[in-house]
Amino acid sequence: MPTPRDPVADLRRIAFLLERANEATYRVRAFRSAAATVAKTPPDELAARVEAGTLAKLSGVGEVTARCVTESLAGEEPVYLRRLTGTEGTDLPAAAAALRAALRGDCHVHSDWSDGGSPIEEMALAAADLGHEYFVLTDHSPRLTVARGLTADRLRRQLDHVARLNEALPDGFRILTGIEVDILEDGGLDQEDELLARLDVVVGSVHSRLRDDSARMTRRMVTAIANPHLDVLGHMTGRKVAAAGEGDAAHRKARTRPPSDFDLEKVLGACLEHGKAVEINSRPDRLDPPKRMLTVAVEAGCVFTIDTDAHAPGQLDWLDFGCERAALCGVPAERIVNTWPAERLLKWTASHA
Repeated sequence: MPTPRDPVADLRRIAFLLERANEATYRVRAFRSAAATVAKTPPDELAARVEAGTLAKLSGVGEVTARCVTESLAGEEPVYLRRLTGTEGTDLPAAAAALRAALRGDCHVHSDWSDGGSPIEEMALAAADLGHEYFVLTDHSPRLTVARGLTADRLRRQLDHVARLNEALPDGFRILTGIEVDILEDGGLDQEDELLARLDVVVGSVHSRLRDDSARMTRRMVTAIANPHLDVLGHMTGRKVAAAGEGDAAHRKARTRPPSDFDLEKVLGACLEHGKAVEINSRPDRLDPPKRMLTVAVEAGCVFTIDTDAHAPGQLDWLDFGCERAALCGVPAERIVNTWPAERLLKWTASHA
């Protein structure tokens, strides 16, 4: 008899690959829900339900996921999983692959403490499986209520939680503390200074009034960059592009957003003056900054992060997209701060205080 596979691992792998492909959330949720149900169901009951054809009667298990479990328990790679792994895409070009291999971590990651879909622990284990040495947990700040931004009290609780998690995570991986702090209309940062000073890495992003005129937006961004607590300027233009995998063409078009208008030379000049990094955001619906701006930033001498802005485990593997853009624009690996070991990264962020 063939050796049974692990159906929970197979279901989670399918969910991971669906997230990586930017597939619809409901599909991902179906496989993660099924994995959770199967994980808590005794093996004898699973076997009996496979025999009786009643797996789909379990809460959280549907016909498609039941078929995957049945195939997995029979020792077969589920057809659904085989199809996904067979269409994962082409290899990265050599220059982009070299950058991807040089990356040690990710400086922009969300969890279900704000608008992410998975617990911190699950995100951390997925990152470790990908070979990361660290990631920076950057849940949103309080002003962004639509994303369940963290109040000061909730952020303090999260810092305690991360400290406990780091004691239990696999050797060679650690969670760095951080935040994606909202850049307010006056250029202030949306969190208490005392807390920002405690964090390892602070990413600052504009999420509101994205259509402000150029002069106002420029002042806002330059003021934030000058703040000693800010380390990384997140998704610089705030644009949204039509990403594959998000419904039909009309739906994708409706989700687009033009870039904000600002004086690029002044913003990059502020990053250089204060030693702050420009984020290369790898999300397929952002790909921010545009290549023309990224090229100007490279020529100006800026330093960078290549980040996923991941909100789910599978999205942690989106670094490829940022690496492709960085390679096309000639970003040197030594100027990408998340190619550095964690201690060097922390020494760099501490220098801003």
